[in-house]
Amino acid sequence: MRFMLRRLLQPLWVLLAIIFLIEAWLWDHLEPIVARAVALIPLRRFKQWLADRVDTLSPAMTLIVFVVPVLPLFPLKLVGLWLLTHEYWLSAITMILFAKLLGVGVTAFIFDVTRPKLLEMRWFKALYQFVMSLRARAAELVDPIKRRILETLRGDGGGWSSRMLRLIARFRKSVHQAR
Repeated sequence: MRFMLRRLLQPLWVLLAIIFLIEAWLWDHLEPIVARAVALIPLRRFKQWLADRVDTLSPAMTLIVFVVPVLPLFPLKLVGLWLLTHEYWLSAITMILFAKLLGVGVTAFIFDVTRPKLLEMRWFKALYQFVMSLRARAAELVDPIKRRILETLRGDGGGWSSRMLRLIARFRKSVHQAR
């Protein structure tokens, strides 16, 4: 029974792992973009000013500094939802993606400044370590699937789809050589 339930839930776990890894990928890839934006505009001084202020705060007050900047972005998501309900599909998707990317970027920026203080709180440190372990487990779960997809796309595998991709590649090559 337990094995059957586990097997039924496997696609759900894979989906959740993929979503989690997309969030982690966004976090990892938006942080350098935010860093470049900081270098272009005087945010570096702001970051230093904020870091100096955070150093004077208690860890609990630092948590407020971490959470508050993301709250103004919530209305953007609501606008996106409103646009979605009124069937402005492209505008809705654009607004939701903009709010999502901006939220991840701002959160990464603020977290970079507040992380040392936040990690002083035992519960936050435990939560942070739990999330990092979830991220590692999600990667372990998704990596074999990702590897199989890449093998299939490259035509490296031995399955029907790999053979078909190799056949298509040879056909394309022969068509291009005939010209």
